[in-house]
Amino acid sequence: MDNSGKEKEAMQLMAEADKKVKASGSFLGGMFGGNHKVEDACEMYARAANMFKMAKNWSAAGNAFCQAARLHMQLQNKLDSATSFVDAGNAYKKADPQEAINCLNQAIDIYTDMGRFTIAAKHHITIAEIYESELVDIEKAIAHYEQAADYYKGEESNSSANKCLLKVGHYSAQLEQYQKAIEIYEQVAMSTMDNPLLKYNAKEYFFKASLCHFIVDELNAKLAIEKYEEMFPAFSDSRELKLLKKLLEAHEEQNSEAFTEAVKEFDSVSRLDQWLTTMLLRIKKTIQGDAGDLK
Repeated sequence: MDNSGKEKEAMQLMAEADKKVKASGSFLGGMFGGNHKVEDACEMYARAANMFKMAKNWSAAGNAFCQAARLHMQLQNKLDSATSFVDAGNAYKKADPQEAINCLNQAIDIYTDMGRFTIAAKHHITIAEIYESELVDIEKAIAHYEQAADYYKGEESNSSANKCLLKVGHYSAQLEQYQKAIEIYEQVAMSTMDNPLLKYNAKEYFFKASLCHFIVDELNAKLAIEKYEEMFPAFSDSRELKLLKKLLEAHEEQNSEAFTEAVKEFDSVSRLDQWLTTMLLRIKKTIQGDAGDLK
């Protein structure tokens, strides 16, 4: 379908909206319904933005939504301004990730100023995801997941906070920030182990914390595992704990074959994901003379 007509129409609307804004700023415009002209311009920018979206001109759509957002702010329509900045961010996501982040940050500033922390957290997650997948800046993704978790915690949305914290733990371990990852996995495990619906997941988080301990220091791992068993008796019967004990034994004996065999046995029942595979390889490489392979 040819949407070039929509794009042309959108550009005409933008030009008309620009005229309305200029007229509202003049002396006569101010005397004769300046605000009314600005409101009309807001509506025109939003309509133009939607036409640009239909024409798949995402940058132009983002720009038009931004214009509407700024005018809404001028009119003290904070909620409308924030919504328009989010619309701008969603359009820019398809063309200019950095500009999308700028718009979403402006929306977040408005939402936090209004005390709307849950919705601000949601947009921090969107920014984190852009840093994760589009801009591949994991440090910045971590910072936004942490901020989202902080806002969720403040609003007592612990389940949402934990989801964000698990992302922080995941990436912290990848970046070899093991102490930070351990603290997060322990924190999430403790908050889920008393919840009848979520306690099954606690063993996974204690397992991940144990692996991070193991990479840093074998003795630390032993002590941590004992502590986790005491705190969460269900961990004692888990396949994850049985694997950890076999790995500790293989590591003590510097037996890379026994290490590999234990991992393969576990993997045949519960498939190892990329993160677990990476962590196990890092542990295995500490066995003398190991070439670093889990196969």
